[in-house]
Amino acid sequence: MGSAVRVFLLVIPITAGIGLGWAWFSHRSSALPALARADQAKTLLFHAGSEPRTLDPQMNQGVPESKILGCLFEGLVVNDPRDNTKQLPAAAESWEHNDDLSLWTFRLRKNARWSNGDPLTAQDFVFSYQRELTPEVAAPFADFLFVLKGAEAFFKGKTRDFSTVGVKALDPYTLQLELSGPTPYLLSSLTNYFWYPVHQATLLRFGGIGDRTSKWTLPGNMVNNGPFILKTWRKNDVIELVKNPYYYDQAEVKLNGVNFYSIEDLNTADRAFRAGQLHLTNEVALPDVPAYRRDHPELIRIDPAYISYFYRLNVNQKPLDNPKVRMALNLAIDREALVTNLLRAKQGPATGLTPTGLASYPALDLIHYDPERARQLLAEAGYPNGAGFPSSLNILINTSESHRQIAEAIQQMWRQDLNISVGIENQEWKVYIDSMNRAHYSILRGGWSSGIADPIGFLQIWTTGNPNNCTNWGSPAYDELINRAAATADPVQRLGLLRRAETILLEAAPIIPIYWYTRTYLLDPSVQNWHPVLLDSHPPKFLDLETPQTGMTR
Repeated sequence: MGSAVRVFLLVIPITAGIGLGWAWFSHRSSALPALARADQAKTLLFHAGSEPRTLDPQMNQGVPESKILGCLFEGLVVNDPRDNTKQLPAAAESWEHNDDLSLWTFRLRKNARWSNGDPLTAQDFVFSYQRELTPEVAAPFADFLFVLKGAEAFFKGKTRDFSTVGVKALDPYTLQLELSGPTPYLLSSLTNYFWYPVHQATLLRFGGIGDRTSKWTLPGNMVNNGPFILKTWRKNDVIELVKNPYYYDQAEVKLNGVNFYSIEDLNTADRAFRAGQLHLTNEVALPDVPAYRRDHPELIRIDPAYISYFYRLNVNQKPLDNPKVRMALNLAIDREALVTNLLRAKQGPATGLTPTGLASYPALDLIHYDPERARQLLAEAGYPNGAGFPSSLNILINTSESHRQIAEAIQQMWRQDLNISVGIENQEWKVYIDSMNRAHYSILRGGWSSGIADPIGFLQIWTTGNPNNCTNWGSPAYDELINRAAATADPVQRLGLLRRAETILLEAAPIIPIYWYTRTYLLDPSVQNWHPVLLDSHPPKFLDLETPQTGMTR
């Protein structure tokens, strides 16, 4: 059991409209006493983006929340901060598996504790996975636990006996996972929040295993097992985390706290960064990228990322029920022009869904700008030169100036090449997620970061009825290939099946791949041990703050 520590929490309000000019950067190093105080207090000031929809790891669907959850919870393993394709011990100190990777045994740390001092046991993971798979919970990423033997049958209500699922506590500190087939990417998957443990007594106290509206995640209620605990949550302002005195490795945690600020507007976030109210931003506004790259390369980071940007198409809405219309929209987007003239941060034009980055699975090269073919397909669908094409379609985006600028560029391309008019609608994050889940849209901006160093993380979600599909599209042939891949031990054959599945998806076109991300953000030099990694996973226990001594006399 760890001992209590004194925590000095630095609270810095984020204020819009600071109005600092670009030339002010020449004096930035000596004009940031607030940031220097944050460094000394070891409090990381983080731009979270949108207001978090939830802090329940089994209810989450978004990237804004995932960074916070990674501070509050810890799974069996954690990503290596220098190479996200490798995993390090976390709640589990060691593990072993059989020859075909279908039976895994994890040995938990006997000194691991919950934030209230309770021991963390194998039964906690059994309970957590049962909750993730409980049908009434309708966890959005429950399907990623279908790798467990019997998990899909339990989730779909074919049995109510959870003992039929391949997860067992062999003793208080030994967890066994029996899988439905060989799963070479299991360790990478286990780093994600849908595998995090939750505290059984707290869940039962605040409503039970199937309660989706439980208050257990509020300050004063939450019990968690990560390196930080929840101190305050001021809606649309800041979430303050402080060091967890019961964390088994808390002596090695350098930070005393992390503040996550909810700022949707990127210009406001930029002003806050320049004023020393943030150590790092979530993004950089598109017009600012060239100037930062030219004048302040020490502040802007452009990292590789295993993330795709795309549009979902609701195939139940006319005329998007016609695959020729969907493909016409695909082929009438000049992705090269988008990444070269608008995005300008080394993004790649998406010629498939699964991004570049893994040598074992090169990206598909199937989708290209072809306006002549796009016009031909639109005419074959009954809309020659756009005649009769409905004007009721909108591109739905969550509130972001960057998303709007991309949508406006695509809107113009479709108008120019197809002679059709499409509108743009924005919604704040929580409403946008609800619209996606209910398929209340015609065209929807989407982005996907699977958090798994394997193409299955991008391809599994498009199976029929998957809660993250949200396009109303399904294909028995696609589903069969994904299922066959899950049962295939040979890695070359397995990846070949996944490539065939992705080809079916791209040819049916329920989505429009647009570009493959880079992670473009601002980072203060005081942030230590933050590395450019493919999965954008930066475990907070490894981070530190140190005021630079050269040229940064704060």
